[in-house]
Amino acid sequence: MYKVKILVLGPSKSGKTVIANHLAEATESSDGLYKPTQGCRILEFQVADVQLNGKKVNAEVELWDCSGDHKFESCWPAMARDVSGIVFVCNPDQLGHEAELESWYNYYVRQHGLRDGQCIVFEHRKSKDVEQRISLSGAIGNLNSMITSSDDDDEINQIKNHFTAYLSKLFVVLSEKREEEEMTILNNR
Repeated sequence: MYKVKILVLGPSKSGKTVIANHLAEATESSDGLYKPTQGCRILEFQVADVQLNGKKVNAEVELWDCSGDHKFESCWPAMARDVSGIVFVCNPDQLGHEAELESWYNYYVRQHGLRDGQCIVFEHRKSKDVEQRISLSGAIGNLNSMITSSDDDDEINQIKNHFTAYLSKLFVVLSEKREEEEMTILNNR
């Protein structure tokens, strides 16, 4: 069983909690009103049949649904500790989300030694009928990006499929990273 800690990061009102709840199959009642996440929520779940080098493996996921409010910035070091990967979430209908993503990318990816292959961007919208995409530029523009929606069960299944494919790629990157670290240790003897 592969264990990973994945952060869900992005601006407020981007859909992070909606995506986290669908991935973890968490049934959180909602009256339709926006309730911002305070600090972060940790959801634990398993994903079966993740492809890794031609084999199917199971993943134990610790998903950290992090607040998009910068008043919790003092919590960022604790959130970043032992992180395996990041799901960035933005809403193309909200102005300024791409600039905020750059801020999170600079802190979590660049300062903590993550590779681009450990990250994915979900451009999440409330309705699948909206075709607008964010123009992701700079370093975050190099990340794998998916358009997501949670309009219906098919859309929710697509989110889960995108996430499972992301896990498969993440495991490869983590294995390569571990092998490189081992070779560095061996070569320094």
